[in-house]
Amino acid sequence: MKKIIISENPWQTRIAITINERLQNIYFESHTVASLERCYFKGKITKVLPGIQTAFVDIGQEKAGFLHISEIDREMAFARMSDQTDELETREAAPRKQSTMEISKILREGDPILVQVSKEPIYEKGAKLTTCFTLPGRFIVLMPNIPRVGVSKKIEEREERQRLKELVIANLPEGMGAIIRTTSESAKDRDIIKDIEFLVQTWQTIQKKFAQAELQEKIHEDLPLVLQVVRDSLDEDVEAVIVNTQEAQNKVYRFVKEIAPEQVQKVKLYQEPPNLFDIFNINKQLEEALDKKVELKSGGSLIIETTEAMTVIDVNTGKFIGKKSLEDTILKTNLEAAQEVARQLRLRNIGGLIVIDFIDMAHSAHRQQLIRFFEKTLKEEDKFQSVVLKVSEFGLVQMTRKRSGKTLIQQLMDTCQNCAGRGFVKSLQTHCVELLDNFKKELQSGSPEGKIVLRVNPNIFKNITNIEYNTVLALEKQFNCAITLVSEPGFAVDQYKIERP
Repeated sequence: MKKIIISENPWQTRIAITINERLQNIYFESHTVASLERCYFKGKITKVLPGIQTAFVDIGQEKAGFLHISEIDREMAFARMSDQTDELETREAAPRKQSTMEISKILREGDPILVQVSKEPIYEKGAKLTTCFTLPGRFIVLMPNIPRVGVSKKIEEREERQRLKELVIANLPEGMGAIIRTTSESAKDRDIIKDIEFLVQTWQTIQKKFAQAELQEKIHEDLPLVLQVVRDSLDEDVEAVIVNTQEAQNKVYRFVKEIAPEQVQKVKLYQEPPNLFDIFNINKQLEEALDKKVELKSGGSLIIETTEAMTVIDVNTGKFIGKKSLEDTILKTNLEAAQEVARQLRLRNIGGLIVIDFIDMAHSAHRQQLIRFFEKTLKEEDKFQSVVLKVSEFGLVQMTRKRSGKTLIQQLMDTCQNCAGRGFVKSLQTHCVELLDNFKKELQSGSPEGKIVLRVNPNIFKNITNIEYNTVLALEKQFNCAITLVSEPGFAVDQYKIERP
């Protein structure tokens, strides 16, 4: 069964989604670094580059965001272009369908513009921006300036697809569109209409704020990550939403009561210790997801290598020898590998170009069976769009998967200074979080009242005192103790010592 597991601590919130106790997705929310994805800004156009059809927009971040012409709403583009044409030129003289969109005719340096962040900054690049706006709700994703209505492919019944499409079209304001989410299936009309009305009102508020906001100002952001995940993942398949603090449970309970009152009984409080993620084996599975090698139940394995350009996955038979023929062994291993590849792409948040080297199969029927199974698995289990090509002449399967935010490695690892970027080590923040996790466990298992001395590596000491000092205060309050941090130059980054004077 499916579970949503929420571990909230003063230093970080983590949300895991499991199916039959296997980790499927993992999300992190830092309490010191704000997420930009899906946020709306009143930006200022700082540079327009016609050669690459891109504009750079200052949104008040360290690096300017970039807006490609493909991410500019056509209605806005043609409106801006017509504003800049000669007053005597009529719109009939330049039909929209035949017009060539040039970014230099649409945007001008210094102009304000409403933009939404579609992708977080990554490596040396700033945030990717769009004016094709979206506002996600429980049942639909509103597209306030794209007048098209689409239905999730996971809703297969023809009559239900037609019912939902007609309902949404009838209740959308003119000029707006929507994507009907899988959660809409069998939903009541009034609940879907309520979702539409709320999102339309939110869009109207964004427009009003844009008119009044200062340049570079953030004017709208999505729900906190915990509520986003609950909104996007809570369905009939979810057995429980398990939270480790009373405050977080109350917050999630109120939210679920508002959006899906029939499912409030699924929100449950887990009293630590032991650690919630340890109970459900999340931490161990998370460590495994950082390794290049993934073991398959059959004895085979995957080797996953990610570069800036693409991800390459190699499938090996390993110890699996099968019970019949070699071809039978290969087909079974490939089918199991396809299932695991789909899971690893979600779990590691891998997007872009992906090349999979399945084990060569002699029979064309087996190759077709593999591709059909892989496409079906991606369609049923992955919310991000993907395109899979047939097996190439070299026995490779090429595919693309939509990028969204940072990969798991980018979130939890830093480039290794000792190997000049050829490998990865855990980031200082990750070491700090693990140390605080272990420290909390020891406080829970002992009698923490009174004075406690925590000796740590100097870099960890600096990180805690500069960034996570409120965490220490929260732990002191929770366990009724006084914590003294001491920097120990001889300690490794993952080493610590607890003393009770």
